Amino acid sequence: MRASMSRRGNCYDNASIESFWGSLKNELIYHRRFATREQARLAIGEYIEMFYNRQRTQARLDYLSPAAFTQRFYLDHTAA
Repeated sequence: MRASMSRRGNCYDNASIESFWGSLKNELIYHRRFATREQARLAIGEYIEMFYNRQRTQARLDYLSPAAFTQRFYLDHTAA
């Protein structure tokens, strides 16, 4: 199986994940030193689950967190 690759010169297919990595590095990684890989793994997992997905608001999601946006989406689409 080959990795998915965009056409040459198409910078948009990985834009969202590149944005996420930039946020992770700027908001967590560059401000801390980890003694072990396990400490880093736990801190990154906590950042993703507790902060990025549940608290951090995002402009592209109408200034909601991903969890709140998902909840609103399902409420809007199940209330018929």
